[in-house]
Amino acid sequence: MRPPHTHILNIMNFQGKTVVLTGGASGIGLAAVEGFSALGAKVILGDINVAAGEKAANDFKAIFLPLDVTDPGSVTRFRDAAYAQSDNIDVVVNVAGWSKVEHFVNTTPDLWDKLIDLNYTGTLRVVHAFLPKMIARAEGKIVNVASDAGRAGSGGEAVYAGTKGGVIAFTKSLARETARYKLNINCVCPGPTDTPLLMSTPEKQREALIRAIPFRRFAKPSEVADAILFFASERASYLTGQVLSVSGGLTMQD
Repeated sequence: MRPPHTHILNIMNFQGKTVVLTGGASGIGLAAVEGFSALGAKVILGDINVAAGEKAANDFKAIFLPLDVTDPGSVTRFRDAAYAQSDNIDVVVNVAGWSKVEHFVNTTPDLWDKLIDLNYTGTLRVVHAFLPKMIARAEGKIVNVASDAGRAGSGGEAVYAGTKGGVIAFTKSLARETARYKLNINCVCPGPTDTPLLMSTPEKQREALIRAIPFRRFAKPSEVADAILFFASERASYLTGQVLSVSGGLTMQD
């Protein structure tokens, strides 16, 4: 009998890899920090919440660097400090994001600017900061976390959904541009996930969401992190420009 293929037996392994991750102090980002660290990666996490970021780094043997993705100078300092910790950045994961539930007619331009700057332009800034060296090496993986709101829409989150739709389109376009350099650029779209952000929404809205989800529960942050880890791993070496929903069946569409 032939032995099974060794690549089938191999689990995800990030030994010798350096992962940079934004929004790593809580929720999905924190779960991803834990997952990467457990699988051997050197994790550099950035977050605007210094106290929570330092705690996460301490808990999971990671490196914390302050980061405000809405501030170009902060992103530059974060990139430079990350490269001071590691000559090569193998994986960049963009998790930092925020939303506020409000009917569009009641929103203001100030809120639009905040959502766009954090959720969309912030992702552009971080990718733009780390992309040149990945291209020069012809090696690297980028995982952007968008939202199923960007694929299917979300009442009360019209602007947020627009920013996440932009992240999806940006991911696909960048994947086309960088395939010649052997880079993998993919996108994870969480559905409703048990994070502090979701728990801040009204209880009636959360109950309605649960009724709409076929699995009748919210995702655990670790379940979304699993999708991030997959795209960042060698198991996804032939995938680029792909969008994976983690929604418990809430969104079933091409």
